[in-house]
Amino acid sequence: MPITQSREVTAAKRLDNVRYAIRDLACVADEVVKQGHKVLPLNVGDPLNFDFQTPPHIIDAVHKAMRDGKNGYAPSPGVPEALDAIRGEAVRKGISTVQDVFVTSGVSETVDLCISALVDPGENILTPSPDYPLYSAVLSKLGIGLNAYDLSEDDAWQPELADIERKITPRTRGIVLINPNNPTGSLCSRQMLEQIAELARRHNLVVFSDEIYDKLILEDTPHIAFASVAPDVPCVPFGGMSKNYLVPGWRIGWGMVSGEAAAVKSYTEGIHRLLRARLCANHPEQYAIPPALEGPQDHLIDVRRKLRSRRDLTQQWCEATPRVSCVAPRGAFYAFPRIDIPESDEVFVKELIRQKHVMVVHGSGFGQKPGTQHFRIVFLPEEKTLAKAYAGIADFIRERYR
Repeated sequence: MPITQSREVTAAKRLDNVRYAIRDLACVADEVVKQGHKVLPLNVGDPLNFDFQTPPHIIDAVHKAMRDGKNGYAPSPGVPEALDAIRGEAVRKGISTVQDVFVTSGVSETVDLCISALVDPGENILTPSPDYPLYSAVLSKLGIGLNAYDLSEDDAWQPELADIERKITPRTRGIVLINPNNPTGSLCSRQMLEQIAELARRHNLVVFSDEIYDKLILEDTPHIAFASVAPDVPCVPFGGMSKNYLVPGWRIGWGMVSGEAAAVKSYTEGIHRLLRARLCANHPEQYAIPPALEGPQDHLIDVRRKLRSRRDLTQQWCEATPRVSCVAPRGAFYAFPRIDIPESDEVFVKELIRQKHVMVVHGSGFGQKPGTQHFRIVFLPEEKTLAKAYAGIADFIRERYR
């Protein structure tokens, strides 16, 4: 008889804290779907699930690249045309000290590569709370403990500078800034960016500036790139095609390294070792970057118009609904309402799926201050669909928490 292995093959212990709340709710939704119900997904930020369409000239560019034979491996950093377009975009954003540019398989890969190239075991980086859960997942994968700083709900979800400074240790290597923020929709002021820059200078920190939603600003206030405010501070701005150009499935993102050349040289070389190890990002899709960044931006006018209207509807519902309050989002397409309930927000969202067939994400999946309960709404659907969803949530709150 052949010998068979009977011992269980266990996952690495460092994965124990890897969670992705946005998609981890899918098993609950699957139960509801099997019962014959349709679930309204307000959990995933994919505009193409709703009434948004990819600009045709971007699709044409990729189609042409495929027909022209651009289907083999690309250079590890990215194709020259794409890299030049990204550098041009940096100039338009006022970033004057770009030392390097590279294309990745979505900003998720940018985050993974750039954190991996910086942090050794025993070191840490500061991440916002609440934050996009990718950051905590990457750190857990690397065996790096979390060092989260608070965003102040009482101050429009701005970073709490005193909390940041309190949590900087001799082993802290960097700080993550998500601006506009996911999940809160907040937007950093210039004064806040300048104050964070001063902390980074004083403590020799790299600033990871996640700016994936930089063209989806819902106020008259323009987006300010961190690297434009602090050209001397080592900074890694993250950007990509997914949200601004409505192609999340293409998985095309990019990173830049800015700051003084001598200060970032070794770190940049480390990033490129990792870029080479994974070969390249999607090749033909990279040819959409120049026409996206340099071509017509007309679609953004309609996108922002829709998002402002849906943001306003969402905010009005939050203000009118008992037990709910919300800091008005200023960018992206997320709201992060606070709920006054006697149970966990995770129970809240799971029961909401089961009883009203509406899927939002529990705030604890993004991190939040102890003793507070929140949930994240993706307000991408048409107003009629949102109104129906919000009516269902209001009914659920009234029925469950009389």
